[in-house]
Amino acid sequence: MPGTLSQIKTRAASRQAFNNRNCINFITSEYKRLSFIFSHEYIIKKQPVVRNKMNSMEKLSIKTLNNLKHTEGFSVPSTETINLPEKVLQFGTGVLLRGLPDYFIDAANKQGKFNGRVVVVKSTASGDLEAFKQQDGLYTHCIRGLENNNKIEKNIINASISRALSAADEWEEILACAADPNMQIVVSNTTEVGIQLVKDDKIDAAPPASFPGKLLAFLHARYKAFNGNPAKGLVIIPTELIVNNGEKLASIVMDLAKLNGVDQAFLDWLSAANHFCSSLVDRIVPGKLAPAESAAFIERYQYTDDLLITSESYSLWAIEASPEIAKTLSFAGADKGVVIAEDITKFRELKLRLLNGSHTFTCGLAHLAGYETVKQAMDSREIEGFISELMFREIAPSIVGHDLSHEEAKEFGEKVLDRFRNPFIEHRWLSITVQYSSKMRMRNLPLLLKHYERTGVVPKAMALGFAAYILFMRCSEKNGVFTGNANGKSYTIQDDHAGWFAEREQSGGKELVKAVLSNTAYWGHDLTQLPGFLNAVTDKFEKLVNGEVSQAIQESCS
Repeated sequence: MPGTLSQIKTRAASRQAFNNRNCINFITSEYKRLSFIFSHEYIIKKQPVVRNKMNSMEKLSIKTLNNLKHTEGFSVPSTETINLPEKVLQFGTGVLLRGLPDYFIDAANKQGKFNGRVVVVKSTASGDLEAFKQQDGLYTHCIRGLENNNKIEKNIINASISRALSAADEWEEILACAADPNMQIVVSNTTEVGIQLVKDDKIDAAPPASFPGKLLAFLHARYKAFNGNPAKGLVIIPTELIVNNGEKLASIVMDLAKLNGVDQAFLDWLSAANHFCSSLVDRIVPGKLAPAESAAFIERYQYTDDLLITSESYSLWAIEASPEIAKTLSFAGADKGVVIAEDITKFRELKLRLLNGSHTFTCGLAHLAGYETVKQAMDSREIEGFISELMFREIAPSIVGHDLSHEEAKEFGEKVLDRFRNPFIEHRWLSITVQYSSKMRMRNLPLLLKHYERTGVVPKAMALGFAAYILFMRCSEKNGVFTGNANGKSYTIQDDHAGWFAEREQSGGKELVKAVLSNTAYWGHDLTQLPGFLNAVTDKFEKLVNGEVSQAIQESCS
């Protein structure tokens, strides 16, 4: 690579916006990145194609791309796609981000419409990045679904991710990305509990404790690197399932900046040069292929992939942004699943309430009824009938208004039912129960209150959903692990509110139901004051405890 380092130095030195520290960090980071690209580009061009046998199968990586060919239903990235500059910083490594935003960015890159890659940041302490490093950020995305009764089956090698960095171990390298003039966008998915103000978080920590703290530190580093140049602000797009997530994140970041005592000039730049866009993501991304299909995939394509994900074919990323900001989000032109609008309320209400809301109201009930996956439950007339009743007679009437018609809600609900019936996706109910309590509070409590506001009567399906939630959450604790039991089998509860339930393990059914519904500290409301709700939930709870699941469902649908 003759001259590469000197070229980087010249380019960096010409930008007076870099202070010495950021300049050095950026030079080092770019040198590592380009060294990696050039060395692997050489491998791609020169290495002979070798087919290994199954017992010595190679992992997916830039090196093994030589063995793979782009065919119908199987997309392989080009060398040009792998060499693109880094334009996006992404907080989160999970399957939803890789199955939706990274999917759109990869598609746009392959069409020559965005031409930028993603630096992924792992913020949490759990897990590691070894698979990302071994596979050079590459992963296979298997899309399975039905569209207009036609089977959709695509396998895409996604090359959108350039690097994966650990906030705990590689914070300085992450901050060095702030000095990259190509950087334009920040994307996040840190779950609903990730966007919170931690008042004592410090931006000079390595790293700050919270996601907003890490984001603020990154923005502060960028401000210093470019001497407050207003043209170097970023577009920040949180995808956490929170209403007005962009506005909320912006408010927290601004409050945290003031708590950290930054100067007014930075506060002005933070407010004026950066754009926080609320967004909504909608795609079912359950994880890996089923074992039999996984074995068939490996046999056919002759490589293994520890990062492989599956998703349904349906996709939506609705981003609230002005036409001017939309110019930066050029990846939107690659797929109709990206919608940029100045108001995304309609999309949010439809998805958050009809899809996520029905999922959350149903997950505990379906698990208690013995169903492991959404598809299995949809094959049951009882569960399918319950979800239909819940959607069309209770949720939809609670969300329609002057911007959202009954017809639009009905059309979306019917699409959701078709997606739930997808025979190619193994979406497990237990996965949907993760952070069950916060989902009930954020997604479904507003529906319950709106239903009472509009009708004044007990919503039978919602009452059953609450009863199933309470029974599912009744648990014991041992060594910090919370365990429930249903149908003679134990299950692990992953919920920040599980300790509250474990403390009431010995409570009787009626006592527990009343304690949950009257917990104003959690719900912000005393739900026992809703006419008839306490009695309805208690009755359904007792039927579930007695194994009368079918009767409880039938009564809720009558």
